[in-house]
Amino acid sequence: MKIPNADFLERTGSENLGERLWRMPPQSANTLHKHVRSEEFYFVLEGTGRLRVDDETLTVPKYGGVWVSQELLRQVFNDTDAEVLWFIIGGPEELEFLQGSQATGIDLTKYYPTDPTQLPKELTGVLWPPQP
Repeated sequence: MKIPNADFLERTGSENLGERLWRMPPQSANTLHKHVRSEEFYFVLEGTGRLRVDDETLTVPKYGGVWVSQELLRQVFNDTDAEVLWFIIGGPEELEFLQGSQATGIDLTKYYPTDPTQLPKELTGVLWPPQP
């Protein structure tokens, strides 16, 4: 979804832990998804975070966090006019997506049971990701 991010632990090959920094531009969203194995903790470093978990929309203050279990749909989004910086940590890793995995024929519907590019209702009318 063209969100600037840095995946620090992907390069380690760890099967136990993943970590990303996501810088959410104003009026943007990442993918709507869930996990098979990974639980995730979402922590806001800058700004006010917004997170959709199943049918609930959460507002997360700076230095606030939310734990999301693997089976729940989730989507980080930003319906404000300021950037938001998230620190997201999760584990264990989804083995199919680890660097060097030999997995073939991955059933992506386990992770994306609905359209992963759909936006939350708070971003109705926004065109995301930006078109080139």
